[in-house]
Amino acid sequence: MLFKSLEFKRMDGQKVKVIEIPVMVKDNSYTFLIQARLQAYLTRLNAEPEPKSVYSFREYLRKTLKWPDYEAIFQSEVLQNNA
Repeated sequence: MLFKSLEFKRMDGQKVKVIEIPVMVKDNSYTFLIQARLQAYLTRLNAEPEPKSVYSFREYLRKTLKWPDYEAIFQSEVLQNNA
């Protein structure tokens, strides 16, 4: 899975970085969900009075999504017969 990060400045001038944003193909059924959640997350970060400098989008999704949806998005390939 590919991840991207996003760095921006808030209105007060503080830099904020959001890491571990999953990159989805356009026809994936979770693409809209990821975009909507990212928009809501960024809006929430802008409203925080004392923000941190780095946030993990993956951790946010782990806390907010239902577990089957989270697993479907972040599924990892199981390597068999790997020596």
